[in-house]
Amino acid sequence: MMRSGLTILQAALKRGFDFFGAAVGLALTFWLIGLAWLVATVDTGANGFFTQQRVGRHGRVFRVVKLRTMRVDPSVDTTVTTSGDARITRVGRLLRRAKLDELPQLINVLKGDMSFVGPRPDVPGFADALKGEDRIVLTIRPGITGPATLKYRDEETLLANAEDPEAYNREVLWPDKVRINREYVEHWSFWKDLRYIWRTVVG
Repeated sequence: MMRSGLTILQAALKRGFDFFGAAVGLALTFWLIGLAWLVATVDTGANGFFTQQRVGRHGRVFRVVKLRTMRVDPSVDTTVTTSGDARITRVGRLLRRAKLDELPQLINVLKGDMSFVGPRPDVPGFADALKGEDRIVLTIRPGITGPATLKYRDEETLLANAEDPEAYNREVLWPDKVRINREYVEHWSFWKDLRYIWRTVVG
């Protein structure tokens, strides 16, 4: 029988922290998000906010909000991004390196689509395809950061060095992320979440 994930009290604590933290974060950084949006709009020639369908808690699809760092190229249909991807603009690389492109996700956290800590939200075709015990990963909200995100902070470089980035992502990276995220849910603690956030902030 599959474990149900966090208890009611644990889920309430996690959500309360997320709501308060996102509200404070947006109040402090709304000006920075607005400035970065303007820069991204000029740099890419498109809306500086980029939205994309992602799979969330219980398999519900939502639209994640990020700053646009890539030019639109209709000839490219892959969702895998490598460090050498020609679609990434010069300014976009700076935004990604500083993680500023992730700031608008505070809106997703405030709305309840996401959490500060959890599995990264993936595009349809991955998380929604989880089977059996692995579906425990879907009992919590996806996160801006987390143990798998920290382990694979250089994921784009790993993919760039792979002979077949899509196959490497599907056959090597994704299964390991599922393992890490499943362990995260099964052994969740509020203090671990705080440590993951701290490690993300200090780099």
